[in-house]
Amino acid sequence: MSNTPHELAVEFPEHVALMRHLKETDGHFARLFDAYHDVNRAIHRAETDIEPADDFHIVEMRKKRMQLKDEIYGMLVRHEPEAETPAA
Repeated sequence: MSNTPHELAVEFPEHVALMRHLKETDGHFARLFDAYHDVNRAIHRAETDIEPADDFHIVEMRKKRMQLKDEIYGMLVRHEPEAETPAA
C-alpha cells in the first residue's frame, strides 16, 4: 500500500471488495477511480514539494478530489446489497 494520504482503500475500507468489482465491471466507475487517484497523487506531490504548486492550484485540486470522492461514494452505497425485506 502507498503512503499517499487519502487513498480510497483507506477512506472506504468497508468497500474495498466492491471497489475492486466495480473497477472491473463499470467503465464509468473505473474512470472516476483513476481520476481520483491521479488528482490525489498530484496533491500529495504538491504538498510534499516534489512538484510544487501555488495555493490556488492546490485548493482547486482538493475540490476536484472531494467531488470525485463524493461521486465514488454515491456509487458505492447504491451498489451495496440491500437489506432483505420480508415478503408481505
